[in-house]
Amino acid sequence: MTLRPLLLCLPLLSAPAFADDTLSALKRCRALGFDAERLACFDALLPPPARLLPSELSVDVAGDASTLPALGSDAKVAELKPLPSSSPLARQWDLDEDNKLGTFVLRANQPTYILPAWYLASPNNQPSSPNHPAVALYDSSLSSVETKYQISFKSKLWQNMLGTPADLWFGYTQLSHWQVYNKRQSSPFRETDYEPELALTMPLPESWNWGGWRLRMAGVGALHQSNGQSDPLSRSWNRVYAMAGVEKGNLSLTGRWWYRLPESADRDDNPDIVDYMGHGDIQAIYRWNDHTFGSRLRYNPVHGKGAIQLDWTFPVAGRLRGYVQAFDGYGESLLDYNHHSRGAGFGLMLTDWLSN
Repeated sequence: MTLRPLLLCLPLLSAPAFADDTLSALKRCRALGFDAERLACFDALLPPPARLLPSELSVDVAGDASTLPALGSDAKVAELKPLPSSSPLARQWDLDEDNKLGTFVLRANQPTYILPAWYLASPNNQPSSPNHPAVALYDSSLSSVETKYQISFKSKLWQNMLGTPADLWFGYTQLSHWQVYNKRQSSPFRETDYEPELALTMPLPESWNWGGWRLRMAGVGALHQSNGQSDPLSRSWNRVYAMAGVEKGNLSLTGRWWYRLPESADRDDNPDIVDYMGHGDIQAIYRWNDHTFGSRLRYNPVHGKGAIQLDWTFPVAGRLRGYVQAFDGYGESLLDYNHHSRGAGFGLMLTDWLSN
């Protein structure tokens, strides 16, 4: 028995797998958020130009698989369809079915960054709440310049729940204020806030489009936030929320409305926190030439209190980005939920809202 017929059939058997692998690789490249990374990914899929032969692979990234390796006259190769445009919200929440990255993959949630120089115009030397008396932090000797950093990630726990397009996510964010330059007080950590959450997201049909604005996604979630300290510095609250995201071009807006879960009066560290933190927030993200501009706004019209945070990130090297942040209002940290703060700083960002 000769092996020649079997050897001739091997290319035919591998054709569907080859096409599937090529399409998957193109989708991964298309989903990358930064232009330079996306171009490098596409370049890596092709051999060096000098080694290409007329009979070798030639694929139009727009979706035209005009020539593929010779696989026999009867071989059928899966057509590469045009890839969907991956929008900022789609990259954040895996909204495009063809570009989903799957479950148990660590993704960016809120940005992960470090600001070595964070300046506070009026540090909260004596934090207090209605249920806790004012406490002098480190003999009221706080430095106006400290280091602020945040670690944040999320991972999908369940994709296409119960056969629907809905996805279940777990997220975690940790924000720390470090008095690293306060040598007189042995460089203490002034505050660290911990925020785990669960979120259920759902992509919405393309028909939900008005005046160029597309309602892209909706979701619900639950989160806990606390600073892990004991009384009288303990602060915490639990919320459930509903959210929706719209976008137009490179601009995306995400709004959340939340409801604070009630606590018994004797266990509530901060009964008036909603007066200062409001009932929701709006986040805006705009992408321009590898620069990302962001803002987050909270406001309680009944009490006239809220906050605004402004962000700017720009490329430095590879995935590393420069970062400038400014804040004005209440709730810059959980311990300062009822203290008006003004701060600004600069540093580096490892992952931003679109680093997925």
